[in-house]
Amino acid sequence: MEDNFDLVVIGTGPAGEKAAVKAAFFGYKVAIIEKQALYGGAETITGTLPSKTLKETALFLSGKGEKGLYSVEKKLSQEASVKDFLYRKNVVMHVFSEQIHENLERHGVKIFHGKASFLDKNRLKVDDIILKSTYFLIASGSYPYHPKQVAFDGETIHDSDTILNLNKIPRSLVIFGAGVIGTEYATIFATMGTKVTLLHDKDSLLPFLDEDIIHALQDCLNEANVTVQMSQTIEKVEKHSDQVRTLLKDGQVLESEMFLYASGRSGNIADLDLDKIGLAASSRGNIEVDASFKTKIDNIYAAGDVVGFPSLASTSMEQGRVAVSAMFKINDLSSLPSAFPYGIYTIPEVSFVGKKESEMSEEFIIGKAFYSSLPRGKILGLKEGFLKIIVDKKTLVITGCHMIGHNATELIHFGCLLVLDKKTLWDVVGQVFNFPTLHDLYKYAAYDALSQIDQLPKHKKVIR
Repeated sequence: MEDNFDLVVIGTGPAGEKAAVKAAFFGYKVAIIEKQALYGGAETITGTLPSKTLKETALFLSGKGEKGLYSVEKKLSQEASVKDFLYRKNVVMHVFSEQIHENLERHGVKIFHGKASFLDKNRLKVDDIILKSTYFLIASGSYPYHPKQVAFDGETIHDSDTILNLNKIPRSLVIFGAGVIGTEYATIFATMGTKVTLLHDKDSLLPFLDEDIIHALQDCLNEANVTVQMSQTIEKVEKHSDQVRTLLKDGQVLESEMFLYASGRSGNIADLDLDKIGLAASSRGNIEVDASFKTKIDNIYAAGDVVGFPSLASTSMEQGRVAVSAMFKINDLSSLPSAFPYGIYTIPEVSFVGKKESEMSEEFIIGKAFYSSLPRGKILGLKEGFLKIIVDKKTLVITGCHMIGHNATELIHFGCLLVLDKKTLWDVVGQVFNFPTLHDLYKYAAYDALSQIDQLPKHKKVIR
């Protein structure tokens, strides 16, 4: 059996779904292939939405941030179980998977279930069906990297997929990897009362962040009683009696109820038979693409986690859309924006856009505003968190915004517009925001930056 299409997409994750729907919207005949029972890939099943839902669940069940704010205390009718902990995650996962399915069907995208493998550059096989297409998009996602020295069992020794199917909330947990996934889970489990040890093989957690944000996040981890050890190497992780034993290169032996390895993912390419079309991938399964997400084969594109950094659901969606624009010469979206937000759903959240302080080559000034100083911050009882803006001293153009605190991943989007549109401090102080809101962080960070300028024009003296 053979079927002909304009575009065949491999994977229903954020890159695959959005690309398929866009091509179908413009009238092209599209098919999509999914090998899992649920739709959405890591975004829906093992990564983005599940972990973020667990973060909100941990905040709700623990009451963190609300204790002592009101004359009455909110109490649960029973002690939270692992079933309670996972309940909302499972609801969101299934609801969103069905939503993706409905979106594909509504746009007339034909869905095939099974493993895809290329026969040549214009044909691939899904079980006993051969699909022929003018274009292909590889959006097959990624899976957790498994080093040999870690004896994964999916019960007590986990990767970032299996940790979502716990059989109990651990009393103690060792996490290796202080990247995005590791730090998020460290704060989630610490909020649930788990004794967490966070290990990393580098000398800093999340080194792509601005240094002030790194230090603030480190302080939050300390306050949550997370033990952090940098520059550590694992020799072996194995089950020992009823504990997990982690042996470190420096001779330490750590015992915990569970272990999570959260250091790196690999592109999902094993079943694709890329060698049959002359397409190679890196040692971590990443496919090289150009700015339009085209591979070295003219009719084959790749997007999402399978192309590597930044591996964000938000950017993956747009990568898929850019690829479709390039394929069919739609000319509505030629590239991703030059600056886009990064969101880290730790407790508290971290988000940023644009340059950090260490990247500034020209003279600059810094403006800061703190959640705890704002009227809205006081209403919410927010004691931690701040916004930091980086400003070109000569032009007063805002080149970077960095946040840690409540709803930082939401609030950053105003900062995105400031950076992309090259707005100045005067543009910010001239804005009117609802009062009281947390958006006042931007205005008071701008005032703080202006107050550091020695000579301002007389008609532009700063009055706070």
